[in-house]
Amino acid sequence: MSMVSTGKDASITLFAGPSQDSCLFFPRQLTMAKKRVAIIGGGSSGLCAIKSCLDEGMEPVCFERTNDIGGLWRYEENPEEGRASIYKSVIINTSKEMMCFSDFPIPDDFPNYMHNSKIMEYFRTYAKHFDLLNYVRFKTSVCHVTRRPDFSTTGQWDVVTETDGKQESSIFDGILVCSGHHTYAHLPLHTFPGIEKFRGRYLHSREYKNPQEFSDKRVIVIGIGNSGGDLAVEISHTAKQVFLSTRRGAWILNRVGDEGYPMDIVLSTRLNAVLNKFLTTSMVNKWAEKRLNARFNHSHYGLQPTHRILNQHPTVNDDLPNRIISGRVLVKPNVREFTETAAIFEDGTKEDNIDAVVFATGYSFSFPFLESCVEVVNNQISLYKFVFPPHLEKPTLAFIGLVQPLGAIMPISELQCRWATRVFKGLNSLPSMSDMMADITQKKEEMVKRYVKSPRHTIQVDFVQYMDEIASLTGMTLI
Repeated sequence: MSMVSTGKDASITLFAGPSQDSCLFFPRQLTMAKKRVAIIGGGSSGLCAIKSCLDEGMEPVCFERTNDIGGLWRYEENPEEGRASIYKSVIINTSKEMMCFSDFPIPDDFPNYMHNSKIMEYFRTYAKHFDLLNYVRFKTSVCHVTRRPDFSTTGQWDVVTETDGKQESSIFDGILVCSGHHTYAHLPLHTFPGIEKFRGRYLHSREYKNPQEFSDKRVIVIGIGNSGGDLAVEISHTAKQVFLSTRRGAWILNRVGDEGYPMDIVLSTRLNAVLNKFLTTSMVNKWAEKRLNARFNHSHYGLQPTHRILNQHPTVNDDLPNRIISGRVLVKPNVREFTETAAIFEDGTKEDNIDAVVFATGYSFSFPFLESCVEVVNNQISLYKFVFPPHLEKPTLAFIGLVQPLGAIMPISELQCRWATRVFKGLNSLPSMSDMMADITQKKEEMVKRYVKSPRHTIQVDFVQYMDEIASLTGMTLI
């Protein structure tokens, strides 16, 4: 959505013509140079950032270090270092009605839950429809982003990029960081004594591509997030035995909800958002856990966590209970230590002749090209509404998609982009630094109080509430 200032708010510039009787009047905003915005990353957030800049009359330049768009959702056999890599079978956990951009619905003939190839098809169609690829510089890495000497008055940035070994420096009026949080594989080997002696193969889930490589093998999958659950199920179809190791268990949601509707459409409603304001956390936990245990009793399957359902980002998996009840996946506690050929678990049990260990232990994020501007410590970053650094003299740096929502990321990124570009233009303003810091502190305290301690629980947001929050900051109301 773009806005044009008219009437008494429009500034008018007088251009004298060749004679005293001829003159032209132009709105000053039409004669000013367009603001140049650097967009870092050509994934889903980067694409909608390009469009938002165009909608606001800005000049976007998107730097994508690979040769294609799509980011996380583009499957490749050999992905570049520093980019999350999906496995070939990945199906998204959010339905198409909830994940599409507001001005570009996903086609009717696409399935509700899409395979990664369909997601890429949607992104390509979106980019083509709005002519976005002309603004992307492929195979270009961002090396440094630094404030210019006159930043306190101009808000401008020096951006150094590299293409084919050649570096180039450019000046930009704004920066949108769209590289996401699935950046660097988190592989906590130091917490697994004896792994250095283990003779079998171990790998991060980022390196996993298909189950055939584990045929007739005894495999341990460590971690019960979405990737861990998916890989345990998929590998169990070819492996001799899969052991799913989890420190604290998990509540398992399925994609199909009441009467066959997508689960996120059932859960992410205005009614539920309103009810959550009036019901106690204990009441919501009790209701949700009762529904999940009605599908299958988590304690009978070795999955019952000690924490409540709202204390952890849920795991979505349709097939895990079936693989557990058929014995193809055995749930085990955390690994206490490894030997050359075995794993000893925290309950004292031991599994011998282990061939492979898959660490589905998530990702961490950092922004080395922005070291002088933001600091990331233990996967935590201080951003106002998870978007703006609070300490800059000029609000011309924003992070898009750096959240872990209980819902789809694409519409959230779209709203963040709209807000950020309007702030860049001066149409919206930010609170004082002290007010922003107070909001950041409050949100961190709320997350610490609500969630179990984990690197994945540092950027959590509730879908409807967060969308409303960002929309209100742009002056919009979501229906």
